[in-house]
Amino acid sequence: MSRLTGKTALVTGGSSGIGLAVARRFATEGAKVFVAGRKQRQLDQALSQIGNGAEGIQADVTQTADLDRLFATLSKRAGRLDVLVTSSGIAEYATLADTTEEHIDRAFDLNVRAMVLTVQRATQLMTDGGSIVLVGSIASSIANPGYATYSASKAAVRSYARTWTHELAGRGIRVNTLSPGPTDTPMFDGVGEDVRRALTNRIPFGRLGQPDEIAAAALFLASEDSRYVGGADLHVDGGMVA
Repeated sequence: MSRLTGKTALVTGGSSGIGLAVARRFATEGAKVFVAGRKQRQLDQALSQIGNGAEGIQADVTQTADLDRLFATLSKRAGRLDVLVTSSGIAEYATLADTTEEHIDRAFDLNVRAMVLTVQRATQLMTDGGSIVLVGSIASSIANPGYATYSASKAAVRSYARTWTHELAGRGIRVNTLSPGPTDTPMFDGVGEDVRRALTNRIPFGRLGQPDEIAAAALFLASEDSRYVGGADLHVDGGMVA
């Protein structure tokens, strides 16, 4: 039997990259998948790739009204939620000297504030025994010059997972962080070849990760295979942090 048969899953930021790979993997494993994305055209393209009856809900998760509409629509269409994956995120380069208030606000608005408000609403609809997978980053564990704000925002994600593990344990809801290393996604397209090479040289496996490899780890955290895993930070990074 497929590992998510009979489950309803929501993937935010599921229109591209890791989120899209996760949504596609969940759908092939039997889940009824809902994907939230900011741009309708990109969302429609993603749904054509996911197939298996996946549905899209256009929403900007940084907007409270959009979040309310997202979960009202999900409640109407599915009536329940078993798995949540928060994959929306932004990573912008800025050294300390170049860091602005706007840079900080953009990172924490999407990577932290929107994630918190998404989980808050999701738990109201989630069944007992559900699973929440917060997509973090190994940037929360290692120094990455020029990405201090991004790293700090992902460290906040990791911290929330620890606390929520205690707060939601009474309902049997597992909260875990999935922390990819450098992964070959559209977010990485703007990175120069010299940076890609430098990052690859830091990875013991000698290559960037693939979105499907991150999705496989997300499936583990979403399924009953991880029923005794809570508050974990699963690094999927080719050994980079090690």
